[in-house]
Amino acid sequence: MSLFDTSPPSQPVDKTRPLADRMRPERLEDFVGQEHILGPGKPLRVQLDRGEISSMILWGPPGSGKTTLARLIARLTRCDFVPFSAVLSGIKEVKAVMAAGERSRRAGRRTLIFIDEIHRFNKAQQDAFLPYVERGDVTLIGATTENPSFEVISPLLSRARVYALRPLTPEEIVALLERALEDRERGLGELEIRVAEPSLLEQIAIFSSGDARAAYNTLEVAAAASSGGDLSRQAVEDAIQRKVLLYDKAGEEHYNLISALHKSVRSSDVDATLYWLARMLEAGEDRLYVARRLVRMAIEDIGLADPRALEQAMAAMQAVHFLGIPEGDQALAQAAIYLAVAPKSDAAYQALEQVRADVRTSVAEPVPLHLRNPVTRHMKAWGYGAGYQHAHQLEDALPDMECLPPSLAGRRYYLPTQRGIEKRIAERLEEIRQARGRAGPPPTAEPSS
Repeated sequence: MSLFDTSPPSQPVDKTRPLADRMRPERLEDFVGQEHILGPGKPLRVQLDRGEISSMILWGPPGSGKTTLARLIARLTRCDFVPFSAVLSGIKEVKAVMAAGERSRRAGRRTLIFIDEIHRFNKAQQDAFLPYVERGDVTLIGATTENPSFEVISPLLSRARVYALRPLTPEEIVALLERALEDRERGLGELEIRVAEPSLLEQIAIFSSGDARAAYNTLEVAAAASSGGDLSRQAVEDAIQRKVLLYDKAGEEHYNLISALHKSVRSSDVDATLYWLARMLEAGEDRLYVARRLVRMAIEDIGLADPRALEQAMAAMQAVHFLGIPEGDQALAQAAIYLAVAPKSDAAYQALEQVRADVRTSVAEPVPLHLRNPVTRHMKAWGYGAGYQHAHQLEDALPDMECLPPSLAGRRYYLPTQRGIEKRIAERLEEIRQARGRAGPPPTAEPSS
């Protein structure tokens, strides 16, 4: 198949082909996403602007544009494009295609071999590419959804550059869907479909999980089921076979739901916590936003009553970032359950607020001399460090000196509760105060606010 002609094809578009196939861009300018490799000045874009190309592996999730990008590369570099699938082809076909590419090179034509799902070829089949790639008889582009480090042999990896493609963002997929609804030649424009609720396209994008092909398929099915020229919520729900929970992620309902989740965690209501979490996830809320809010809950509402709550929340955030949707959702649920059942305390939160109030309203006194470091002999002569007691030089490691400024001496900011680990912290604080001979409030003291 030759792609030397860079102009769009003039023959009518076959409307029986799937929408995803019909809407493949024919110009690089129409390719959506992957700015990290195709943006101005990025390595692959620079190569294409020069009309140059080298063998490469395109590694990315389904529907991220691997096949489309390979076709565009062939068109831009004026190569014969020969696609085949590792699922359907064997080593005999591989050798035949490579030999044909060698003959084309001798005739002055370049051949781009596109191998979809290259990870399905075994070692012997991948070895068959090497001499042709090394001599430059063909340019090889392999597409894979699996990590090339594990699935592609090292000699081939050393001769090809790996480009990691990212899942398309909801905004990028919405742009593709809007284009399909407007395009009369290749898309659904002739149907003149009106979108009853603008956020329906966003919901299709969210449920496609970054897969443009899946989004196109959903839109095509929903459009076929729409009546009266309106893309309705019911049509979308039927297409994705699940209920659509619409809410404006920048509006009031967004804040209402996160408020309900936060207050359910604070109230130790694990069932309500899971319900509101699921409402947000099913509506397509940004998972990292939810993770950040769980981290805040661990700090603000649990604190030192269970220090592991923060560890659980941070681990969930990393898991969400690492796994994505839907696997990462379970990490969020696990962390939310932990936070809901953990003992609650805002003592550390209130302590910092009290300190900030004093810092804002009191005189910024100089650091007491005994807490200053005498780094020069003159500083030592001026009294820097005089009277400082080094804790590790004392038997009980409890120096009897005041570390607050004189006007705030004796102030108590952190008042631990009797819940969870803070009960032990309160007991330890009382031990420290007794050892220093200072009377302190009973360990059951609670913050005043």
